[in-house]
Amino acid sequence: MAFRREKFVPRGGPSGGDGGKGGDVWMESSERHNTLVHFRFNPEYKAERGRHGEGDKKTGRDGVDILLKVPVGTIVYDEATGEKVHDFSRPDERVIIARGGRGGRGNAQFATSTHQAPREHEDGRPGEERTYRLELKLLADVGLVGYPNVGKSTLISRISAARPKVADYPFTTLEPNLGVVVAGNNKKKDEISFVVADIPGLIEGAHTGAGLGTQFLRHIERTRLLVHLVDVSEASGRPDVVKDVEVILGELENFGAGLEKKPTLMVASKIDVANPEKLKKLKQWAKRKKLKLYPISAVTGEGIEKLKFAMAEEVEQVRKLDVAVADAG
Repeated sequence: MAFRREKFVPRGGPSGGDGGKGGDVWMESSERHNTLVHFRFNPEYKAERGRHGEGDKKTGRDGVDILLKVPVGTIVYDEATGEKVHDFSRPDERVIIARGGRGGRGNAQFATSTHQAPREHEDGRPGEERTYRLELKLLADVGLVGYPNVGKSTLISRISAARPKVADYPFTTLEPNLGVVVAGNNKKKDEISFVVADIPGLIEGAHTGAGLGTQFLRHIERTRLLVHLVDVSEASGRPDVVKDVEVILGELENFGAGLEKKPTLMVASKIDVANPEKLKKLKQWAKRKKLKLYPISAVTGEGIEKLKFAMAEEVEQVRKLDVAVADAG
């Protein structure tokens, strides 16, 4: 609230300006970030408040916005309602997650012909205050799935530069590993690159939380292609390969995110020490289900190149389909 008081200006009248708007809180996806750890140690963020209005009908300065960077693949949920606010599936997406309050009106706004010296003024509105839960899902083109110890980590180490821990005990892989694979001939234009995720081993009951459970099943939601590895070696400890496959397929279906509908390549791993009966049984099952089966040995390298090109071909087809759907939309 202010009144104009100047020499030679009698009855200057009200001159209180409006307050400035509070800053907004923005969130933006960035390829330079790959974790959400920076929110763990600093979970509260506040944009700048707007400045007060001043005399001479001067409006206060707006508050400065604040920009929070998150990795591509982050999903923002409203903690109170559980509603999904935004899914950052592409780099450089930017959304407002909390709006600043509107500035209040100064007493100059309340002047009328019959009320020429108002002392009324208005407080600014408070800005939005929100609590969000951030969840990060991997963005990979191909997800390697299967029981623990079927050779997923060994395979990703053969086809990419990723170097995950490889050992002969269950649940060696405790977190997903990502590797970039390049397939094609020497001509650059014919090369296809894609990202492969080695998902920690699934077991029966994974969709209810057994083993590593739903902690990592959600990462498969983003993949374009699933590569299902089945151990056909003598020493696998599981005699029925068909039951193994059906258990994993059942877990993917029960998770409830349409994982069972994704394109899938079947892989018979460890064929250098294969049990012929297991391999034969798996081939027959794959033929009945009209699924492509690729026998490989990550140790000797047999079948690796063929599988890599098959993965690239499938990924390229799905990418083209995604582009066509996006254009149609």
